[in-house]
Amino acid sequence: MKNISILGCTGSIGVNTLDVARRFPDRFRVLALSCGANVDLLEAQAREFNPKVVTVRDKKDAATIKKRLGNGVRVLHGVEGLVEAASLDGVDMVVSSIVGAAGLIPTMAAIESGKDVALANKETLVCAGSLVMDAVKRHGVRLLPVDSEHSAIFQSLKGHRKMDLVRLTLTASGGPFQEYSAEKLKTVKPADALKHPNWEMGKKITIDSATLMNKGLEVIEAKWLFDVELDRISVLVHPQSIIHSMVEFIDGSVIAQLGVPDMRGPISYALGYPGRLQKNIPGLDLAKVARLTFKAPDMEKFPCLSFAFDALKAGGTMPAVLNAANEVAVQAFLEEKIGFTDIPAMIRKVMDLHSPWEPKSVDDIVSADRWARIAAIKLVKK
Repeated sequence: MKNISILGCTGSIGVNTLDVARRFPDRFRVLALSCGANVDLLEAQAREFNPKVVTVRDKKDAATIKKRLGNGVRVLHGVEGLVEAASLDGVDMVVSSIVGAAGLIPTMAAIESGKDVALANKETLVCAGSLVMDAVKRHGVRLLPVDSEHSAIFQSLKGHRKMDLVRLTLTASGGPFQEYSAEKLKTVKPADALKHPNWEMGKKITIDSATLMNKGLEVIEAKWLFDVELDRISVLVHPQSIIHSMVEFIDGSVIAQLGVPDMRGPISYALGYPGRLQKNIPGLDLAKVARLTFKAPDMEKFPCLSFAFDALKAGGTMPAVLNAANEVAVQAFLEEKIGFTDIPAMIRKVMDLHSPWEPKSVDDIVSADRWARIAAIKLVKK
């Protein structure tokens, strides 16, 4: 029996993780659940899975959920609640699926308390890759990728020597606007951008997919997860989302991982590792798919991807600044305060204002993140 804690239990990854746990009650026990403010769904999940601890963002919501659940579960709130859920005694694995930089502190707490981490919060490695990977080595824990692209690479690398690696290729659906002209992109509204062609995801990651920022963040994540130089990571637009990523070796062989676009696949692999769980998603019918197509990403129309490469080259605190500026810009777009093409423009301006330094601690990352948010919010107000 593997005991798990789920950070971000009401988001798409959290809901799918609980679906996997539900299908394998003899394999997984849920000890802790955390969410932002969706107390109705949290209550339903807590009643079904009977965790020891639940935690929410605000004190008011904590009082509400405590009244509903009674004394059978400890109810916490805030960052302190997240840290406790991440480091709870008896937990074997923490599923980190909080959206954004908010996932960094509890994920580090999980690592430092000796928990294996199933990582769906890419921002943790984007913001503090060096610090996180050092902590993983120091505490001897497993950091298992849940993003479908990184899970695909992780699986494709199994049984192969790193010295034989030539290139990692991340695939991207491309989002809904690949055929739009630069002018037409200026007219995109939030409702348009939230219609992802293949995946069911939260609002923020769906917008990131539409701008290709999500793929840029994944490039940074891949660099840290697999300890690969930036010039050996590439991106291909693959609209069908069947090949989740691929690895090229020195003999010309390319090994890819394929599957239907369903996040329960990579979640199951991370939860069951080093074994595999019995199939709980639809099988892949390639005859029905019929065509797999690929093209290079257009970084002029979708410059967010190139910004991620720039941030990684600049190093230090620049990736954290890129991420923070993007989070502010995406929220402003969702609130219709800025346009779709203003997202990359804002990010670029904040990056240009920043002089990166080498972070020595999570506090340094938090400081850079705060600076970037303040700078981005000023741009939104203008």
